[in-house]
Amino acid sequence: MNKVCHIHVPTKSHWATVKRILWYLKGTSSFGLHLTHDSSLSIHGFTNVDWAKSIDDWKSTGGYIVFLGNTPISWKSGTQCTVARSSTETKYKALVDGTAEVLWLCYLLSDLCFPSSSATTIWCDNLGATYLSVNPIFYARTKHVEVDYHFICDRVAKKGIQIRFIPSKDQLVDVLIKPLASSVFASLRSKLHVDNPSSAWAGVLWNVL
Repeated sequence: MNKVCHIHVPTKSHWATVKRILWYLKGTSSFGLHLTHDSSLSIHGFTNVDWAKSIDDWKSTGGYIVFLGNTPISWKSGTQCTVARSSTETKYKALVDGTAEVLWLCYLLSDLCFPSSSATTIWCDNLGATYLSVNPIFYARTKHVEVDYHFICDRVAKKGIQIRFIPSKDQLVDVLIKPLASSVFASLRSKLHVDNPSSAWAGVLWNVL
C-alpha cells in the first residue's frame, strides 16, 4: 500500500497495483479478527523488516505484531526514518519499535491489575539482532547503530523481555511488509486469526451438530 500512497507521476503499473489492492479489499470485506473468550492474557510479539527494498531511497520497511494470547491486538508497518548499513541494524531498529509497544501494553495490563508473571517474548528472525540484544561484546562492531536502540539490553538484563529467534518461514510480520505468494499470504493471515466470520460460525455449528 505504501508504494502507491505518495506517487506524484503515476504509471500504468501503479494503477494495476491500486486495482489489485481494491480487488483484494472487495473480496475480503467480510473478514475480521476472530476473538475467543478462552484466550490467555500473556503478551508476545513478532518483529521484522524488509531491508533496503525501496529503489527510491533504499530505506527499509519494518513492522511488528503484538499478541494477547492468540489474538493480535496491536500491529504496525512503515518506512524507517534512516537508511541502514546492515540487515542487523535495520532489524534491530524494528526490534526496538516492537519492544516499546510490548512494554507499553504490559504497563497497561498491569494498571488494569493483570500484571505479567514472566518475561515477555519477542520473536525475531535475525540472529545478529538477537545476539546483539543480550551480548555487549557485539557493540564495538555496531557503533553506527544509534545508542538509544540499546535500551533493549537493559530490559533483557532485568528479565522483563526475552528475545527469541524464529525461522523466516514462520515470521508473521512478513504479511505486513513483504510481497508474498498467495499461498504463503493466506497461511500467515490464518495464523493471525483473520478469517470470514460466516465460515468460522459454520465450523462451530458443524462441530456442535
